[in-house]
Amino acid sequence: MPTFAVSEEKNRWLTETMEALGIQEKDIEEKFIRSSGKGGQKVNKTSTCVYLKHLPTGIEVKCMKDRSQSVNRFLARRELAERIQALSGDVTVRDQRQEKIRKQKAKKKKRTKSKYGTDIESS
Repeated sequence: MPTFAVSEEKNRWLTETMEALGIQEKDIEEKFIRSSGKGGQKVNKTSTCVYLKHLPTGIEVKCMKDRSQSVNRFLARRELAERIQALSGDVTVRDQRQEKIRKQKAKKKKRTKSKYGTDIESS
C-alpha cells in the first residue's frame, strides 16, 4: 500500500481499515484528472483530482478537496472505504456524526420548548 502526505497514524489507520473491509489496491482503478476551482495557473497545469473505481463493487469516488495530489489520493481512499462500509450495513463515522448532531438539535429544541412553552420554529 502506498503512503500519502498525511501523518503516519492516518496512513496506518487507512491500511487497517482497507484490510478489515477486504479492499485491495489491485481492485482499485486510479486516474488523475485536472482539478477545477481556486489555484489559477497551477491548477491548470497539474492533475490533482483523483478518481477511484472499486472494480468488484463498481463504486466510484472523485476527490479534489486539496491542491495536493497525495492528500487527495488519501481522501479518495478514505471516502471509498466509508462507502463500502456503508454498503455492508455497518455504522460509519459519518453516520455517527449525523446521529450526534440530530440528538443535539432534539435536546436544544426540547429545552427551548420547556423554557418558552412553545416551539420557536412554529412562531
